[in-house]
Amino acid sequence: MTLVRELLRSLPAVSGDAPPFDQGTASDDPLELFAAWFTAAVELGVPEPHAATLATADADGRPSARVLFLKDVGPEGFAFATDARSAKAADLAANPQAALGFWWQQLVRQVRVAGAARYLGAEVSGVDYLARSPASRAAAAGVRPGEPLTSVDDLRAAMRDARGRIDADPGFVLPTWQAWLVVPQVVEFWQGSADRAHVRLVYRRTGDGWDHALVWP
Repeated sequence: MTLVRELLRSLPAVSGDAPPFDQGTASDDPLELFAAWFTAAVELGVPEPHAATLATADADGRPSARVLFLKDVGPEGFAFATDARSAKAADLAANPQAALGFWWQQLVRQVRVAGAARYLGAEVSGVDYLARSPASRAAAAGVRPGEPLTSVDDLRAAMRDARGRIDADPGFVLPTWQAWLVVPQVVEFWQGSADRAHVRLVYRRTGDGWDHALVWP
């Protein structure tokens, strides 16, 4: 473990190239600013900029986090999908609060989102499922989230069987598929600086609008 500690201490941090960011002219709407930052990440070649860490907690407050891919963002919030049999779906059913974290290293930027999580219903979930590639739909249909698995060969065989079912019935919708929305109450935009004068611009929902201000890093 000493080697790992030494490696950790030797690694550079805040080593990207931060674009100009004028907090004084930032949009009053954090979703508009998110769209601008996300677009910049895409245009500047950040790998998989739609990847985000989703944090949830169960009924007893035990936290859990995992990386997933954002599927939509709009005036109401940030959308993703999962299987109702998954641990994150169980967490959200028991404790419908969530946080999302985006990290774009090349731009030294992160965005943090926290708010209520809302299941969007069977119709929206079905639309989301059918919008995915056949391979993605087969992967979702072929698994049994969290159950014991004897071997990866069994997993691949189940996915092959599911792909055959998807190909035979392109309109098939996995009954346990769920689309969720994180409705933000707080959105923080963080831009790092090599001199550690990191910028934190925090938006907080107030009624139908937003207040925003800089906070100390």
